[in-house]
Amino acid sequence: MTFAGIDPLILLASLMVASTPILLAALGELVVERSGVLNLGVEGMMIVGAISGLATAVETGSPWLGLGAAALAGAALALVFGFLTQTLLSNQVATGLALTLFGLGLAALMGQGYIGVKPPPLPWPDLSGIPVLGRLLDQFDAVVLISLALLAAVAVFLKRGRAGLVLRAVGENHDAAHGLGYRVVPIRMAAIAFGGACAGLGGAHLSLVRVPQWTEGMTAGAGWIALAIVVFAGWRPWGVLLGAYLFGGTTVLQLNLQAAGVAIPVEYLSMSPYLITILVLVIMSAGRGRTAIGAPASLGRIFHASR
Repeated sequence: MTFAGIDPLILLASLMVASTPILLAALGELVVERSGVLNLGVEGMMIVGAISGLATAVETGSPWLGLGAAALAGAALALVFGFLTQTLLSNQVATGLALTLFGLGLAALMGQGYIGVKPPPLPWPDLSGIPVLGRLLDQFDAVVLISLALLAAVAVFLKRGRAGLVLRAVGENHDAAHGLGYRVVPIRMAAIAFGGACAGLGGAHLSLVRVPQWTEGMTAGAGWIALAIVVFAGWRPWGVLLGAYLFGGTTVLQLNLQAAGVAIPVEYLSMSPYLITILVLVIMSAGRGRTAIGAPASLGRIFHASR
């Protein structure tokens, strides 16, 4: 069954695939911010992950190694941010912005020899023969399932795990957590590395699956959208899923409406995802919104053990 020439199952699958890079980046940033650290370098880590993943996949012939290299590259870049902010106590906002600028420049330099180069495809079985859901699952890829598994794992970790409780305690009051004997800086460094790995993996999904090729600036603001989605979600994992799918859904819907010949100016359709994201953030942050209550109390604050 189709509506205006649009197959709902294919639309849903396209929505989930398109949302995966943002979901991964936002999920990593959620863990980072729940530890009390604000990292605005998501865009830089994503695009470095994108070129690292593609270059590794092309050189080795293995997209799986490409995904691993992207995660490692994102984590390595994040640890630079962590060293500067947690050890040298630099300003988190300024350092995060510098990380994005550095990542964009580094990726452009690394990608000079890979423009237009196609990576090997990420293997995925033919599932079209499965009744009803076959058409949906056939549009997926392995990273979509990885993102959903990570989402569930993070939700359980933050809600049920003792380590998650410690992470949240550090994010709420790092001085009290330190007084109880928890090592604030190593905990935050681990969260920062995880966030970088997720951002790198999200970038690799762009260059290995969605495009798939290297294009300078291919993240196109996805890292900033991921940052906004964490706020929209009220720092909750399942809210991140909703926010990522909302943004991905508007992006996919505008492409399908264009393909269906709907007489809406292309400029309006192209800017609709960003307008919806801004509108949601304005509504959620107005007055005593849930986001104002849900923000970790120590978010962005510098911790010094000697104080």
